[in-house]
Amino acid sequence: MTHAPQIKVPATYMRGGTSKGVFFRLKDLPEAAQVPGKARDNLLLRVIGSPDPYQKQIDGMGGATSSTSKTVILAEPTQPDHDVDYLFGQVSIDKPFVDWSGNCGNLTAAVGAFAINGGFVAQDRIPENGIATVRIWQANIRKTIVARVPITNGEVQETGDFELDGVTFPAAEVQVEFMDPADGEGEGAMFPTGNLVDDLNVPGVGTLKATMINAGIPTIFLNADDIGYKGSELQDDINGNPEALAMFENIRAHGAVKMGLIQSVEEAPNRQHTPKVAFVAKPSDYVSSSGKAIGAGDVDVLVRALSMGKLHHAMMGTAAVAIATAAAVPGTLVNLAAGGGDRTSVTFGHPSGTLQVGAEASQANGQWTATKAIMSRSARVLMEGWVRVPGD
Repeated sequence: MTHAPQIKVPATYMRGGTSKGVFFRLKDLPEAAQVPGKARDNLLLRVIGSPDPYQKQIDGMGGATSSTSKTVILAEPTQPDHDVDYLFGQVSIDKPFVDWSGNCGNLTAAVGAFAINGGFVAQDRIPENGIATVRIWQANIRKTIVARVPITNGEVQETGDFELDGVTFPAAEVQVEFMDPADGEGEGAMFPTGNLVDDLNVPGVGTLKATMINAGIPTIFLNADDIGYKGSELQDDINGNPEALAMFENIRAHGAVKMGLIQSVEEAPNRQHTPKVAFVAKPSDYVSSSGKAIGAGDVDVLVRALSMGKLHHAMMGTAAVAIATAAAVPGTLVNLAAGGGDRTSVTFGHPSGTLQVGAEASQANGQWTATKAIMSRSARVLMEGWVRVPGD
């Protein structure tokens, strides 16, 4: 019996923020994978090493966490006044599917650098020294994101002294601006139920106060003490508890229905990437996963978020947008946990440390809208060349 030999596909392995993934140019993919569908999904699954019943992704490029099971496809812009189209695929670790329902905010910082290195940005818009502004069309959620990438001697500056909790080594700072970050899913509003706080009935759990928001990424916010937590938990406190993970997935499924993202809870397993579930608490002292002491006075609010069924080691970039936007709206659970009132930025504590994010929100005709959210990340190329997969 003969087997098809491996093929090689041009690819770049990059870190962006607290995530990393395999980046492709659309035109470099095999012809069958240049359009959405089974061939593309199968290729990306094999690249990452999924589905893997061992949940290790040993036979692929994935790192067996939601933060490292990611793929990006970049293409020529389909929208005017943009430099590049950015399509994000969250690859399931143990199931045979790729979730295209949302964005990865962390990897957006790497998209800017890749777009410059890959020739998507016109040379006359790249300074010899300074900041290059990359206008990104996020194709999953159809939103504009602006990445401001430092340039030295005409090339992307990757090294630097900017420190990001959740990333071991310092690097150059990349500012990312999410324009009009409300996703427009569900009923099309930033708060799809029309309420800043809802009563979310979850069978087997109870009725929970919840803020459900479409900004950055659809997110369900809960009060930590309503579900038996303090808001200072680290990964092992939750990820080693199957009952806790089942509870969060139950909450996520019922919240997704209430947000209008799915029609029934039975659809939730096929939409793992969105919505996210997060819980908030008032500031308190804790020790981060790196051993760094975080004081109650260092943050405005504590937030813990789950991604792909597990507590995230830091914070997803898109969830950080949701946190900042919700914090900017008086009366949400995030805003109340942060002390209430009007604010245009929030510093929150996560398992790896702290993060400050700015957001602007306003109310018109009874509806809240978000105009912008801003955060700083960093990015760098880890490896470039070709990724190989079996030809079948």
